[in-house]
Amino acid sequence: MPGFVSGASPVTNHTQLVIDFWVNSWIVLLGIGFITWGLLLWSMVVYRRRKTDTGLPVQLRYNMPIEILFTVIPFILIIGLFALTARDTEIIEKRFDAPEVTIQAFGKQWAWDFNYTNEDVYYSGIQVQPDLSEGAEQGAIEESSLPTLYLPVGKKVEIQLNARDVIHSFWVIDFLYKKDMIPGKTNYMSIIPEREGTYAGKCAELCGEFHSQMLFQVKVVSQEEYDAYIQSLRDQGFEGQLGTEYDRNSNQANVVASANESK
Repeated sequence: MPGFVSGASPVTNHTQLVIDFWVNSWIVLLGIGFITWGLLLWSMVVYRRRKTDTGLPVQLRYNMPIEILFTVIPFILIIGLFALTARDTEIIEKRFDAPEVTIQAFGKQWAWDFNYTNEDVYYSGIQVQPDLSEGAEQGAIEESSLPTLYLPVGKKVEIQLNARDVIHSFWVIDFLYKKDMIPGKTNYMSIIPEREGTYAGKCAELCGEFHSQMLFQVKVVSQEEYDAYIQSLRDQGFEGQLGTEYDRNSNQANVVASANESK
């Protein structure tokens, strides 16, 4: 399972919670499955038709205890899974009162923009480019062209999720968590990255022709490396923030306003 490496620390403060829920759910469901399969095999063997049997077996229209049992057990399972899901969702969705790092992420056809709000710098991504070099695997992606989000390890991070055009979905696979990005609405993801490394991300919502190439990566690094990256953005002149002026609806509104002024 992505996000789980035996003996390694969790990728974020939430991944172990998701893994435990997933594994425990499967244990319960497999237990129910084995009981059901066992009863099926038992009934097929014990109540099989013998050579000496003639006519139809005794037909039972109702068996109230069994019908109650078949109603109560699924009801208990559904309520139990719902309660555990609601509990874990509340934990995962709870926002930090005072995040140490705030990122504003914009999904756009078909790339990503990242504002590092605290440091007042930004990264503007372009659509990833296939690797056309000789000997490269067909369809391979140049890693250097992937939009990259840097996060410091061990810090409370809030990622504000927005979309510039259509609905996208911010999915970091090893975080075991994804969330939609909806035009005109801000969603939030609150996490603490706990393991340094490079993690693959992608859009998980079909968003147009090049949806499959709307990829990115997240690098969880030490505070020193994070500070050095922020400084590199500042040295390149990427200071300030990329706002909603680059949204598709904003541009359309500006075009309409300009047209009205010219009349």
